[in-house]
Amino acid sequence: QHNPFGVSPSQLTDLVDPKSPELLKKLGGTQAVLKKLRVDPKSGLSSDEGVESSSDKAFSDRQSVFGRNILPETISKSFLQLLWAAYNDKTLILLTIASLVSLAIGIWEDYSPNHPEDEPRVGWVEGTAILVAVLAVVLTNAINDYQKERQFKKLNAKKEDRVVKVIRDGKELQISVYDLNVGDILMLEPGDIIPADGLYLGGHNLACDESSATGESDTMKKLTDDQGDCFILSGSKVLEGVGKMVAIAVGEQSYFGKTMMAMRGTEAEGTPLQMKLDTLAEQIAKLGFAAAIIMLFALVIKYFIVAAMQPHFPPGQEIAAAMISIIIQAITIIVVAVPEGLPMAVTMALAFATTQMLKDNNLVRVLAACETMGNATAICSDKTGTLTQNKMTVAEGTLAEEAFDKPEHVKGWAGRVDSSVVQLLTESIAVNSTAFEGKDENNRVDFVGSKTECALLGFSKILGSDYDAIRHETNVAKVYPFASKRKTMTTIMKIQENSATSHNQKEYRMYTKGASEIVLESCTSFLTSDGHVKKLDKETNVKVGGLISAYADKALRTIALAYRDLSSSKYEDMSDDEPTLKDLVLIGIVGIMDPLRPGVVESVAAFREAGVFVRMITGDNINTAKAIARNAGILTKGGIALTGPEFREMSVEEQRKVIPRLQVLARSSPTDKTVVVTRLQEQDQVVGMTGDGTNDGPALKLADVGFSMGIAGTEVAKEASDIILMDDNFNSILKALLWGRAVNDGVRKFLTFQLTVNIAAVVLSFISAIGSDNSESILSAVQLLWVNLIMDTLAALALATEPPTQDLLQRKPISKYAHLINFRMGKMIIGQAIFQIAVNLVIMYLGLAIFHLDNDAQGQATLRTMVFNVFVFLQVFNEINCRRIDNTLNVFKDIFNNWIFLAIQVLVILGQFLIVTFGGIAFKTVPLTPIQWLVTVAIGSLSLPVGTIIRLLPD
Repeated sequence: QHNPFGVSPSQLTDLVDPKSPELLKKLGGTQAVLKKLRVDPKSGLSSDEGVESSSDKAFSDRQSVFGRNILPETISKSFLQLLWAAYNDKTLILLTIASLVSLAIGIWEDYSPNHPEDEPRVGWVEGTAILVAVLAVVLTNAINDYQKERQFKKLNAKKEDRVVKVIRDGKELQISVYDLNVGDILMLEPGDIIPADGLYLGGHNLACDESSATGESDTMKKLTDDQGDCFILSGSKVLEGVGKMVAIAVGEQSYFGKTMMAMRGTEAEGTPLQMKLDTLAEQIAKLGFAAAIIMLFALVIKYFIVAAMQPHFPPGQEIAAAMISIIIQAITIIVVAVPEGLPMAVTMALAFATTQMLKDNNLVRVLAACETMGNATAICSDKTGTLTQNKMTVAEGTLAEEAFDKPEHVKGWAGRVDSSVVQLLTESIAVNSTAFEGKDENNRVDFVGSKTECALLGFSKILGSDYDAIRHETNVAKVYPFASKRKTMTTIMKIQENSATSHNQKEYRMYTKGASEIVLESCTSFLTSDGHVKKLDKETNVKVGGLISAYADKALRTIALAYRDLSSSKYEDMSDDEPTLKDLVLIGIVGIMDPLRPGVVESVAAFREAGVFVRMITGDNINTAKAIARNAGILTKGGIALTGPEFREMSVEEQRKVIPRLQVLARSSPTDKTVVVTRLQEQDQVVGMTGDGTNDGPALKLADVGFSMGIAGTEVAKEASDIILMDDNFNSILKALLWGRAVNDGVRKFLTFQLTVNIAAVVLSFISAIGSDNSESILSAVQLLWVNLIMDTLAALALATEPPTQDLLQRKPISKYAHLINFRMGKMIIGQAIFQIAVNLVIMYLGLAIFHLDNDAQGQATLRTMVFNVFVFLQVFNEINCRRIDNTLNVFKDIFNNWIFLAIQVLVILGQFLIVTFGGIAFKTVPLTPIQWLVTVAIGSLSLPVGTIIRLLPD
């Protein structure tokens, strides 16, 4: 590609990812880069660069080499593509084949010459019902995917085309952020979100918050390349100061753009549950096929043995008809055995869970992530913005001899000191600050400026102070902005009538704030709670020094606030460059920190109880990280806290050894996060990763379940995540764990129920067909269709939509390699199936005598109806039994919390009554007497005590 510039895009992007002063030196420094980009830092780019005729487009050469500041739009799948993706499932394809075979044979049977005239043509119904079930699953999944895509787009809709301030043709202009080019000179001011990577050219006291990009919560001061950090990252935010930068990478080439693009285009792999279900469905289908083959051979052998014993061997046409009838019986066995409700149960459970999770402020982007979360064994959480609020707050303080230890106790402190002290303090905060209230990048009203000053303004707001009104009424004489070499900021104001009153008041007042130790050295007095000034003796000095150390041990950033009243002559002696810091009166010390989000401590404790190990990964220093981890309950006795460099120096084997006890990783890089996730996954852990920054993207994508923040999260983090926490609350992750476990349990409950019915129906059909004279099953094809409807669609809806309870957190996670059917489930399936088969066989062969029925056509029809009724009510009561898949004896616990379950039970009972009473022709039933109803329902209810006995058997 033709490049008229003296530098390539890759050379420029390598400067910032990672920041490389060495590479910048090789290129000749910032001034050399400006020359190569053909831009004058004073006049900026020319608006008509490259325009020689009316058809030419400005900046065409520049854009062809370095690209435009636009990311390509993500291509969304069409609804048809989503339908096809939903259908590409082994179980659904297996069901489709079974349904088509069933449909073909059913239609052939309906219209064959041997079809009895008194029976309705319903052979097609079974195959059609399975096809409808498949269609319902595919449609539900596709609609779900389509809706979540729309919700995600709505949530992550690009911010309105904002304007940025640049210098072009020597003038300051506002241009669209999309029209920004490499080489443009940008003007930066507090509150700006940096739209491109750049190099700092100059300004005053420019400081950026790069926590969203690097995870480092410390404010990053920007200096020219000969003095320090001159690299400005796209996606970071200007906190204070003003400055100029030259854009060196835009769009896909920028730090933000590259991370955003890396998050796109990777398809999610199958989840543990999906893979287990595919395997199980295949196994069931094979067993069903084997049962059908055995039945086929048994019936064929039986037919020819019986035929051979007859005086006359049947003609060929009769043999052919009998063989077709036997094949139909065998295929019915396969259709009954095939678990068409399995995908339905998963779909229902996920659809219900994701809908409910949205109410709990979790937007599920990847449906499978919901059930994967149920198996989570580890949560790796970013500190800044996830566990904490990413908002510096005055957490503790000792001001005018009175202390408070929580932000909620600030008003109590104000009540214990004189009103003049409160007035002096709030005036000090308002006047000696450059922060202000404005709208942040999410259009929310918040303080803009340095994190320390924002924290102090928030503190004064709690005290009921209006900083803006104080500033308007104040006559500021001199300002000495914060400088890193003296670590203080000082403002001198002229005292007026409305100013705060103080002891020994003069014409001017000097307010100072800054690093506690430095300000304390300049203090000779301190303010008392009644507003008087006392000499700062040695004892008090030691006491204040101890207080500073105590706050520092809690990982609080300590700030000292002081003042001094000046006479006019003293004010005149003040230098314009540096303040004379001496004879100050100490107002007090405050401790500032990024506080934990509400509910984090409780959530961490609940995760621990649930067997989920929470780890904190942060760009902060080790002491701050350890203190916050202790406060959150993450760092416990025996746990390990390491820094990123220490972790990186370890060999892979050493990392594997330390990972199980690693609870805190500080000073971490984005690569460290992905390494931690990889090491955990190597140990067969199911890992959830939370984060809100651009730097969290790769780890969010790599983790089994990635959580991003809906409010504070960057677009990169949201793009990379599976679940978006709409309220940015760490507690919502606990709700996701609950719903994940509820989904997994719902599928297991359904499996326990369905496999019991499958085994019972297949065995009964097999035995009754072989035992009967005409090779017919005791349950007719239409009766089996109703049973299939109960055990598939309706049972899936009833058992898979059970809302989660806190009991789910009282157990450890299930291994991703654990079989879908555990011992307790297997015990219940086999036990109930044996009981149901035994009961039905007793009624089939001894029912006429037990129920005192005549051995005629009417008596046989009544017995068949009673067998059908008993079979259905055994399923109705076993469904209640399957609500608990642990050893809890009370199966009715919380039953009234699930109205869907109750509604379906009522629907099934009502449907069964109508079928038995009025469905004579289609279902081959006859109406039963009230006593017969009572007896059959009572026999069905025996499922419950049998379930209790099975639970009491040792595991």
